[in-house]
Amino acid sequence: MGFAEELHRYDPADVAARIEATTPAQVTRALAAERLGVEEFAALLSPAAGAHLEELAARAHRLTVQRFGRNIFLYAPLYLSNVCSNACVYCGFNVGNAIPRRTLNLDEAETEARVLQGQGFRHVLLLTGEAPGVVDEDYLEAAVRRVRPLFDSVSLEVYPLGEEGYRRMVAAGVDGLTVYQETYDRSRYAALHPAGRKRDFAFRLATPERAGAAGLRRIGVGALLGLARFRCDAFFTGLHAAYLARHFWRSQVSVSFPRLRPAAGCFEPAEVVSDRQLVQLICATRLLLPDAGLVLSTRENAALRDNLLPLGITQMSAGSCTAPGGYSDGSHEGEQFAIDDDRTPAEIARLIAAKGYEAVWKDWDRGFVSP
Repeated sequence: MGFAEELHRYDPADVAARIEATTPAQVTRALAAERLGVEEFAALLSPAAGAHLEELAARAHRLTVQRFGRNIFLYAPLYLSNVCSNACVYCGFNVGNAIPRRTLNLDEAETEARVLQGQGFRHVLLLTGEAPGVVDEDYLEAAVRRVRPLFDSVSLEVYPLGEEGYRRMVAAGVDGLTVYQETYDRSRYAALHPAGRKRDFAFRLATPERAGAAGLRRIGVGALLGLARFRCDAFFTGLHAAYLARHFWRSQVSVSFPRLRPAAGCFEPAEVVSDRQLVQLICATRLLLPDAGLVLSTRENAALRDNLLPLGITQMSAGSCTAPGGYSDGSHEGEQFAIDDDRTPAEIARLIAAKGYEAVWKDWDRGFVSP
C-alpha cells in the first residue's frame, strides 16, 4: 500500500466542496483541537477560517519556535540543465518554448557551485529539466560527485528515478530530494501535462516513497499553487507529507508552497492565490505537521517573505537564479521562471538576524553517520 491508495479514497471535487462548505463552528472546533486530524485540517484551509488568520498565525508561530527554535535554514538552487522533453503547459522549460537550451558540463557545474560556496551556502539543490536522454543518471552521479566536496548537503530536484537510481545517488553523496506533484487532481494533471514522461501521474506520485526506501534523509513535497483548486491541492499535500512522515520516519519531511510565477509560454493560473490565502495555507500546514520543514522560495517578493518568516517557515532559498550557468555569467536566459526576491544571500541573512532569528548555513555533516 502506498499513498496512491490513500489518495484514491478522495474525490477532488468532493474535497473542494467540503472545504468550501465549512462553517464557522467547524473552524472554532478545529482551532481548539490540540492535534489536527484530516477534518480539522480541511476546516482550517477553508474560506471560513480566513476570518481567524491572526489566531492561526499566532499558533503556527508558537509551535514553530517550540519545535525549531528561531532558526532559518538557507539553501540555493543550482540548475544543471534546462533541456526538457515534457510539454508542461505552465513551465518555462516546456519543450515547445523557444528558449536557449543549455546543459552544464562538469567544469561549469563546479564553477557555479564555487560561486554559491563563496556566498556561504553549505546546502545546494541540484535541478534539471526532464530529459534523461541528455541528462542521464551517469551525468547526475558525476555532477553530484564533482560538487559534493564543496557542500555539507546535496539535494536533487530532477526527473523521478527508480529506487535503485536513488540508491545510486545516495552512494554518490545525495541526502535529499524535492519533488512537486504539481497538482493532485488527476484530470487536471492530465490536461497540464499533454506529452512527455511527466504525464505519468502514478509514477511521479510514488517518487517520494522510492526515495524514502532508498534512504534519503530529506524528502520535500508540494503542489504548484494556481494550477488547480489550491485549497484542495494544499489538503492533499498535507496528507501526502503526513503519510511520508509516518512511513519514512528516518527522513525529515518538508513542504513547499510555490505559487506560479511568470515564465515563457505565459500560462495563466486557474486560480490566483492571494497573500492572505498563502499565509493561511502555511499556518494550517504547520498545525497539521508540527515537525515538518516548511519551505519558502524566492518566487515570493521580499516584503512578503520578510513577513512570512515568523509564521512557520523554517527553510528559505536566497540569491536564486533559475537559469543554468546564471550565477557565474549573470545571465537569466533560459530561466525556468522569474524570481521575485533578488536580494543577495548576505542581505537575507541580515534580514533574518534583524527579525530575531538565526540564519543557518549548515545543519548536517556526513560525519554524523560515517564511520
